[in-house]
Amino acid sequence: MTPTTSTTGAAAFLAAYDEVLAARWPAGTTSTQIPTPYGTTHLNSYGPEDAPPLLLLPGGGATSTVWYAQAAALGRTHRVHAVDLVGEPGRSTVGERPIRTVEDLHSWLDAVLDALGAGPAALCGHSYGGWIALHYALHAPHRVRSLILVDPTGCFAGFRPGYLLHALPMLLRPNAARTRAFLAWETGHAPLDAVWLRMREAAAGLPWARPVTGPRPSPEVVRGLGVPALALLAGQGRAQDAARVAAAVNRLLPQAGTAVLRGASHHALPLYGPVTAELNRRIEEFLDAAAG
Repeated sequence: MTPTTSTTGAAAFLAAYDEVLAARWPAGTTSTQIPTPYGTTHLNSYGPEDAPPLLLLPGGGATSTVWYAQAAALGRTHRVHAVDLVGEPGRSTVGERPIRTVEDLHSWLDAVLDALGAGPAALCGHSYGGWIALHYALHAPHRVRSLILVDPTGCFAGFRPGYLLHALPMLLRPNAARTRAFLAWETGHAPLDAVWLRMREAAAGLPWARPVTGPRPSPEVVRGLGVPALALLAGQGRAQDAARVAAAVNRLLPQAGTAVLRGASHHALPLYGPVTAELNRRIEEFLDAAAG
């Protein structure tokens, strides 16, 4: 059973999802279904087919559609592949074998990269997607050309208690109103893209697989990361303390680039207009440097 066909709200969600693709993603975007041992993974892709691959992993509930601004900008020099996480709202489908462990996540991404057949890829993740990306880069550095972590959670610091307290009603009894209120609180009532926000609210109440969680990677393991890395942090984020995360990144990965985006909150990334240009610019510069 897929997370988007088991409730009566599925049709509304998929319509809203397709609206984001049609209204926000650049012309020439293609969609692909990749079979894996854990179900079928849906990718929205843009950019020259022979360009270096860049895999984008969204935060929980955001879906691949959240990366439209990055697809348009980074797709000039890369083949951008934005992924719907298996088990979450989106167009990926859950298979008979569930993703239950970090090792399952590794095997799932192995299968996705195998299907793309493009060699080592740049890997970029936001929030929970950043947690997945870091774990994968530690597992298979030979498959990761470079690593970009956009306000990653669970990697270098814990959540702020106040954030968890505000998120609790949305997690226990999710609906569109609670989702809207939580995002408004965390972003300081930033005017998020209305088309994407309708899709995000339509996802509330759809069944999700329990995400894989676990302890932060050990400092000893993180220090051994041999992949060029960049951490971009939300200066106004309520999920975690950006200064604390930046200090941890600088301590564990002194060779990595680190920047705090002063106008950004956690859930406004990566689509909030006033900070999107800086986010894209920093990623582009990092990818160019890593390639050189």
